[in-house]
Amino acid sequence: MDKILGLGNALTDVAVALKEENILQEMALPKGGMTHIDAPTYDRLRGWLANQSHTVTPGGSVANACRAMARMGMLTGYLGKVGKDDVGRRYAQSLTSVGVENRLIVTEELPSGVCCALISEGGERTFANHMGASIDLHAEEMTAERMEGYDYLFLEGYLVQNHALIERAAALAKELGMTVVMDMASYNVILADLDFSRYLVEHYVDVVFANEEEARALTDLEPMEALHALAALTETAVVKVGAKGSLVQHGQQVWQVPAVKVAQVVDTTSAGDHFAAGFLYGMLRGEALDRCAVLGARLAALAIQVMGTVIPENAFLESKLKN
Repeated sequence: MDKILGLGNALTDVAVALKEENILQEMALPKGGMTHIDAPTYDRLRGWLANQSHTVTPGGSVANACRAMARMGMLTGYLGKVGKDDVGRRYAQSLTSVGVENRLIVTEELPSGVCCALISEGGERTFANHMGASIDLHAEEMTAERMEGYDYLFLEGYLVQNHALIERAAALAKELGMTVVMDMASYNVILADLDFSRYLVEHYVDVVFANEEEARALTDLEPMEALHALAALTETAVVKVGAKGSLVQHGQQVWQVPAVKVAQVVDTTSAGDHFAAGFLYGMLRGEALDRCAVLGARLAALAIQVMGTVIPENAFLESKLKN
């Protein structure tokens, strides 16, 4: 079986369901977006969180997908950076405990990163990220030795903010004969680096995932037209359209795959990560692309019914994902 290596921001997630949204205005956080916050701002937010009911789970977009894929029996590894602290040690354990090969880089210079997910009614999430060590990855740390033994490189779109790093990783993957997969970041991250994001997809990426806001940011088009535009740049394009499902294009073939309906949406925080995990699970097993999207939809449906990023084991066992 092919092996897939994830590269992304190693973040621990703190999730809180909002009863009201005043905190978004107070902290100048755009609803539905992702904002990097500095240490003083994080301290203010952490003080507010201390009085709120919240969950703490291992996060990082691509890391979430790698954990899910490993739980389904796939051979996965993860490369990121954490601090030499309890948060970093728990993060490493969250990988190895489910079978993800730990290729984390550990630094003594910075604390491990934390992502606060503020969840509005209906499940829309707003991210406030204190990146810490996670954002301290450098291009020169991307070496063949760290990437060897894998067939796929799965890139996190948030890394586009570090041009040298993500291009070095993608170029090295190509040199090593790896297939490059990329899940695009929040729309505001794309808009801040639009030209480079498009360049990266066109020149290095073989499989791209984007939700409709991200696809619109990349192409200035609505979902179906955006799908066509992305498919003209890369081998396989996937546009996720929330409750309406997903659109997939490979060459001239296009599939529309419905979402799996659920009784109640609790938290959409890792829905896209789990969709990608299910899709790639099918792809690496040689499934047809519409079947891959079905598997992605099933896993995403499990993810949105729980708070945080970890689907309970019984949900995996009860799902028909492996059938």
